[in-house]
Amino acid sequence: MGSSSKLGEEEKVAGGMEKGKYAATRGWRPLAAVAWVAAALACSAAVHWQLRVETMERAEQRLVSMCDERARMLQEQFGVTVNHVHALAILISIFHFEKNPSAIDQDTFAKYTAMTSFERPLLNGIAYAQRIFPHEKEMFERQHGWIMKTMNREGAPLQDEYAPVIFSQDTVSYLARMDMMSGEEDRENILRARTTGKPVLTNPFRLLGSNHLGVVLTFAVYRPDLPADASVEQRVEATAGYLGGAFDVESLVENLLSKLAGNQDILVNVYDVTNASEPMAMYGSQTPDDKPGLLHVSMLDFGDPFRRHEMRCRYRQKPPMPWSAISNPLGTFVIWMLVGYIICAAWSRYDKVTEDCRKMEELKTQAEAADVAKSQFLATVSHEIRTPMNGVLGMLDMLLGTDLTMTQKDFAQTAQNCGKELIKLINDVLDRAKFEAGRLELEAVPFDLRSLLDDVISLFPSKLREKSIELAVFVCDDVPKLVIGDPCRFRQIVTNLVNNAVKFTERGHVFVRVSLAENSNVEASRALNGTLNGKDGKVESIANGAFNTLSGFQAADERNSWEYFKLLVSDKELLSDKLEGESSDRMDADHVTLMISIEDTGVGIPLHAQDRVFTPFMQADSSTSRNYGGTGIGLSISKCLAELMGGQISFTSRPSIGSTFTFSAVVKRASKDTSSDSEKSLCEALPSAFRGMKAILVDGKPVRSAVTTYHLNRLGIIVQVVNNLSMGIQSVGQNGATKLREKPSMLFIENDIWRPEADIQLLNRIHTLRRNGQMHELPKLILLVTSEADKDKYGSTFNTVMCKPIRASTIASCLQQLLRVEIPERKENQNRPSFLRSLLVGKNILVVDDNKVNLRVAQAALKKYGAKVHCVESGKDAISLLQPPHCFDACFMDVQMPEMDGFEATRQIREIEKKANEAKKEQLTSAEASTFVEWHLPVLAMTADVIQATYEECLKSGMDGYVSKPFDEQQLYQAVSRLVVGTPDPAAS
Repeated sequence: MGSSSKLGEEEKVAGGMEKGKYAATRGWRPLAAVAWVAAALACSAAVHWQLRVETMERAEQRLVSMCDERARMLQEQFGVTVNHVHALAILISIFHFEKNPSAIDQDTFAKYTAMTSFERPLLNGIAYAQRIFPHEKEMFERQHGWIMKTMNREGAPLQDEYAPVIFSQDTVSYLARMDMMSGEEDRENILRARTTGKPVLTNPFRLLGSNHLGVVLTFAVYRPDLPADASVEQRVEATAGYLGGAFDVESLVENLLSKLAGNQDILVNVYDVTNASEPMAMYGSQTPDDKPGLLHVSMLDFGDPFRRHEMRCRYRQKPPMPWSAISNPLGTFVIWMLVGYIICAAWSRYDKVTEDCRKMEELKTQAEAADVAKSQFLATVSHEIRTPMNGVLGMLDMLLGTDLTMTQKDFAQTAQNCGKELIKLINDVLDRAKFEAGRLELEAVPFDLRSLLDDVISLFPSKLREKSIELAVFVCDDVPKLVIGDPCRFRQIVTNLVNNAVKFTERGHVFVRVSLAENSNVEASRALNGTLNGKDGKVESIANGAFNTLSGFQAADERNSWEYFKLLVSDKELLSDKLEGESSDRMDADHVTLMISIEDTGVGIPLHAQDRVFTPFMQADSSTSRNYGGTGIGLSISKCLAELMGGQISFTSRPSIGSTFTFSAVVKRASKDTSSDSEKSLCEALPSAFRGMKAILVDGKPVRSAVTTYHLNRLGIIVQVVNNLSMGIQSVGQNGATKLREKPSMLFIENDIWRPEADIQLLNRIHTLRRNGQMHELPKLILLVTSEADKDKYGSTFNTVMCKPIRASTIASCLQQLLRVEIPERKENQNRPSFLRSLLVGKNILVVDDNKVNLRVAQAALKKYGAKVHCVESGKDAISLLQPPHCFDACFMDVQMPEMDGFEATRQIREIEKKANEAKKEQLTSAEASTFVEWHLPVLAMTADVIQATYEECLKSGMDGYVSKPFDEQQLYQAVSRLVVGTPDPAAS
């Protein structure tokens, strides 16, 4: 009570903490809402700012593009002009200086420059000034008939040299006769032009006539003999004159901008920035514009290395803000508000769901605790029940080994059978608990499926003979001979289903059929889609209202009709040919899926109860357990096991007609190596002495005759099936074989075919044929019956009467006695008790158990096979007896004991053995150490707790095996044969 109240208080505290968290969460909601609105405003402002930045970036890119385009065009046009001026300088050099007399005069020059002015759109006019030295002045003036004047219209004074204009375009005719050397800036340009060989520009100034801002372009004219790589001195020496032109910048830029789109959007200024501190405007505002805003500067290269020019562009008006800069932030704010509303609603919903989940977690924790408590309860109760049951069954086994009267022996056997049924029930409950706990694991060992099914149907002969129902098993030939899986769990499923079928069937049959899933699906499809001779998939009925089934009674699942079954039996070659091309890869796969169906003609399952058939501890109705017994757990376990095997289970049931349960299981084909190791013990259990013999089977039911043929074929017997006894006797008489082995040796007759009044005459005919010499020897007559009463009734008429269910082994045993065939005994078939005796006789076994009854049972069971048994009741006593060297060959150790349990005792035993082995090795030479065999005593755990965790703990502690209580002969044999046989004796070394 104290622990329970404490747990309740802890749960209340945890619940209070959860509620406190919930209240604290609700208190933060207003602050979170304010923060969310602030975040929405910030996000909207960020979007607005981002859109503005993107707008300004696009406007700036557009400004850069337009400004660079205008600068490039202006620069290209200037370059074209310079090239034409250069070409004109070459013409002057050739036709004025190399021709004597000169080929050029003022009229020619004026006319030519006027006609080619379109090639020099940047120049208002062009003039040529010849280089004159002082000693040439008088001669030059006399030759031209005029006097040189300065820029101020005065006579040219005496100076180092002169540059009078001798040729001029009409547009600059005012420059004629003027000495260009008289102007300070013109003189500087002339000197730079002849030393560099490149065009030079003056500072911006007002041009005469137009009053526009412009510059003068000056280009030196050299004599033709100037070399290409001339030095500065050679250029000055070779200078013949100067070609100059007035460059009207304002007109040029105006004309250029008027031709371009977007001129109204931007302002363009051109500056001479040779003096960066005082830029001189060539176009546009006379002073640099320092207003804030977008501004782009494009550099201009007019070819003068001493001057720098640039174009500055800006928008006339500030770029307008786009509508998206307003709508998008507003939309963003609205979206944030909607998202906030959704989050707030979701948050409220989340709080509600969290609270619901908290309550559900509490309920789940309680349910899991209840489930764990249930599993622990089942494990504990089963352990506590199995421990005394070990004593009960052990003592009953000992009692049956004494001299008892028939009545006493019957009582003891009945008690023993009840005890085994109780153990089976406990195992079923444990299986269910282990499956729910996820601890149920499957083995993977090779086994013979056909032999396993024979063993299963051999468990029910007494029940079948009481009811006179047919029980048969049929395995298709394409099912592998050996498979790898868990035979025990496979047997458990089949046994559960067959047991239920036999239990609920009062007349008719129980039929177990095994085939490959892929073949089953192919043939079922063929049978249902047109191969049923027009019967639409329904079970074909035969004479007197009977059906083509095993017993003639109608079955629940019409898909398992004779037409479908006939395809698996008589059409095997066609089936193989069809599947060979379609699924050869699948057939050769390592894994195959088996389809097992258990068909009965019992009471069926009511429709209202079919949805809870696989629910644990549930019955179809309240009267089921009273009429038939059972706990309702078998089908639940079968479903779990089928799913663990990679398959599934289903059923078809029709009330008052019967049920058909079908389950699938994935198994692995046994490899050749596995087959060679296991084939002798598993597949050759049937004798081969009957191979090649012939038999005639008289049976009017196709399904039943196919089953009987299947078992006879397993013995190598060739079977001919006929519908009635008259045809069978006719087949015997018409057989003209000369060799004895080619004649039919056996005549199998089904009980319902035999009619004593009419068929006795046919038997007399056989004897007549023999007396007339037409038959050398009569075939053996064998009657197949389903009840012991029929066996006693017809025993004198036939050579032998065989009771069903028939199996290959029972047929072999019957025919061995009937035909007197010698079958060599196999060592593997030796009697287990005698073989176990040969293993244990003379062996010293130590049994450790704190329960005196269990000690007596184990002692009696081991002594029964000749072992020398010594018993102790605690782990400490066992350790004291197992100090090396000792005389024991094995130890059976109980797991749960007071003071020291079996796990701890085994660990200490292994530690003692380890120290003893190390000490022994130190005393041996290297040669002796190589052949030294270490001490290792086989220790087998004995416990009623059979869960997987206990088994793993046994191996972890150093135990070699596991024997569950109550242990039977088979389990004891397996454990002893694996561990005790060939146990070396370290003392001998």
